[in-house]
Amino acid sequence: MKVGIMVNERKPDARAAVGALVDVLRTRDIEVLLHRDAAVLMQLDGFFDAEELGRQADVIAVLGGDGTMLAAMEKLGTCDKPVAGINIGTLGFLTSCTDGELELFADALVRGDFGTSERVLLHAEITHPDGCTAEYSALNEIVLARGQTGKLVNLMARINGELLNHYRADGLIVATPTGSTAYSLSAGGPLISPDCAVFVVTPICPHSLSYRSLVVNDSSVVEIVPEGNSDEAMFFTVDGRDIVPIFAGSRVMVKKSHRTFHLLILKNRSFYKALRQKLGWRG
Repeated sequence: MKVGIMVNERKPDARAAVGALVDVLRTRDIEVLLHRDAAVLMQLDGFFDAEELGRQADVIAVLGGDGTMLAAMEKLGTCDKPVAGINIGTLGFLTSCTDGELELFADALVRGDFGTSERVLLHAEITHPDGCTAEYSALNEIVLARGQTGKLVNLMARINGELLNHYRADGLIVATPTGSTAYSLSAGGPLISPDCAVFVVTPICPHSLSYRSLVVNDSSVVEIVPEGNSDEAMFFTVDGRDIVPIFAGSRVMVKKSHRTFHLLILKNRSFYKALRQKLGWRG
């Protein structure tokens, strides 16, 4: 087996975590392939860019947190290998284990004692007023929100070409089930099990209390259009990155991507267990 290692090198304990993971893998005769950032952190020669790492490795281990996993998803491109998140700290929604469980992780790889959770991605396309287009992929969510002025924005949303609503709010979120535990949850959206074939459309701090989240089938196409005469830009973001100014006359189309993300799940770990731990449920 070959295991590729990616890391958030800005984490305080990143170097120690990478070194410990390399040691436990090599003692089990697992070949280690390092991404560029991991190799630089460890001051080692020989490394791979993310897409090549995805082609060469059997499993990708990503050390950091949920944000690191989101960034890794983008860097890995079309990789369809299992990706294991190893949280440097506490358990996250996208992580398989913590950096204190490296022996457990390595033994599970040797035994093949793990599964995968196939996560849906969003595909978003922006059409700017000049006709130029740009495309993005998201594991959690895409957001169209107010810019730097702090003023509410006006947005129109359509589902499969039919008007959903005219929103006056801080913005609008379109999230996957994976993203239902992220920004959408903070904005009052529902928790959704990862195996549900749906998206959730959640307004951010809407002007009217009647504006609520809406869950739609993931075969739906969601269109978001800025309204009003303001020359001020709104901000489009993908999983908290790729901040793109959006002006009146633009259009954002969101639908299910043909790609998926394969999250490695260890035995006796589940979405529901993560919910209980992260949200402090005691029932």
